Amino acid sequence: MRLDQLLSGWAGAEVTGPTAVEITGVGHDSRTVVPGSLFVCIRGFRQDGHAYIADAAARGAAAVMIEQDPAALRIPAGMTVIRVANTRLGLAAAACRLFDNPSASLRLIGVTGTNGKTTTAYLTEAILAAAGHTVGLLGTIEYRCGTVTFPGERTTPESSDLQSLLARMRDLHAWGAVMEVSSHSLALSRVDGCEFDVGIFTNLTLDHLDFHGTMEAYAEAKARLFRMLGVGRRKPGEAAAVLNADDPWTPSMMQATQARVLRFGISAEADLRVRDMSLSLAGIRATVTSPWGAMDFTSPLVGQHNVANILGAAAAALHLGVDPELVRAGIANLRAVPGRFEKVEAGQPFGVVVDYAHTPDALERVLQTARESAQGQVIAVFGCGGDRDRGKRPLMGEAAARLADFVVVTSDNPRSEDPLAILAEIEAGIKKAYSGSDRHVTITDRREALGAALARARAGDLVVIAGKGHETYQVLRDRTIPFDDRVVAKEALATLGYAGQGPGVVSGGR
Repeated sequence: MRLDQLLSGWAGAEVTGPTAVEITGVGHDSRTVVPGSLFVCIRGFRQDGHAYIADAAARGAAAVMIEQDPAALRIPAGMTVIRVANTRLGLAAAACRLFDNPSASLRLIGVTGTNGKTTTAYLTEAILAAAGHTVGLLGTIEYRCGTVTFPGERTTPESSDLQSLLARMRDLHAWGAVMEVSSHSLALSRVDGCEFDVGIFTNLTLDHLDFHGTMEAYAEAKARLFRMLGVGRRKPGEAAAVLNADDPWTPSMMQATQARVLRFGISAEADLRVRDMSLSLAGIRATVTSPWGAMDFTSPLVGQHNVANILGAAAAALHLGVDPELVRAGIANLRAVPGRFEKVEAGQPFGVVVDYAHTPDALERVLQTARESAQGQVIAVFGCGGDRDRGKRPLMGEAAARLADFVVVTSDNPRSEDPLAILAEIEAGIKKAYSGSDRHVTITDRREALGAALARARAGDLVVIAGKGHETYQVLRDRTIPFDDRVVAKEALATLGYAGQGPGVVSGGR
């Protein structure tokens, strides 16, 4: 596409230099620039793209988009310059145009919320697959479309990467795509230009206040997804906001949207509401009433929180026209969500599960599920990430002390922070729950901590290893090392004399 076509009708852009040049790509990282690219200068948290214009030009960039005064920048002679008020918005708009607005050719489902995004996205994909559709998946664990996988490094990609991925899914003849939409991506305009058919809201609990500052600002970021629904819609059919009626922040999402609202709930009145359910370590059985009639479903996922995840996915699929019988089939088909209440089996007489729970609410839910499932004691192993919201650390300590019989506090991804300082903030919450130190121990080294927790377990106990879930690394101050809780737990069990292979199934999700 020529630059003048890319910029056609673009209000507020100041252009200096030739525009009859062919643009081959658009990006924000100078290291990925190829000849003919439009390089967009983004102000990041650690780096400012305006400092890398010369590098982008050396790699063949044909044009640069900036926010700053060009006179203050070292821009090579002959390079076309586009100055805009907000380069994040400019990056999203340019990518949408260059890739021919791929979301217009896909049914796009966005899932947002503090907890439950990954499992809800997997459930939605499983239901749509049961209906015979090829669907793309973009989220915390992976980006893929059918059997084709793509590299990724964050929950929701930067806008140029996102539009490129959606275009590739369109070109693979995908029917649609299911995307986890993080609050960061909404606040930073990564999903601007996407035409969503459905937005799902799972819940809003304490997290990311290091970025958003207040819960109100955090909620406003989430509400942006629902404010987008239906605005300037060109696709047939009505967009829908699928909202958790049991969450106190749902009225904020309802006020933000002009789309059809479908509420789901376990305790509150809702469009899709549970009338009867049975929960066990073997899974979920439930009866749901809905505008599409009553529906019974079974799922191998564990815990009441997963009932809510199932309802959200089901509501989205039903709105998109999936037959209720196929919805039931898709729910039953999903047997595995990596790192979400994932069992580690080595022939030991006690249970071991790995879960991604890394917020107070998520940790409380997974430990409550463990409490209801364990025949013996619940032993919790967890830590908190460094360079992230410090306010949740004592709250997670308090939740663990209240719901587990014994707690092993350890490092998560300490990043640039002192691990001992993080552990001390967690311990402050534990000490609020009970006095003394006979029900918890602090072990900085995560491998040692997992070994100690497993050595303590007896027949009928359940060890919950929380925080990292599917992650296969640990981020330290000066390096990132390989570390997978599931692998390390199996190694520790082998050291204890349990070497059986076990089924290795995933029995739940968050």
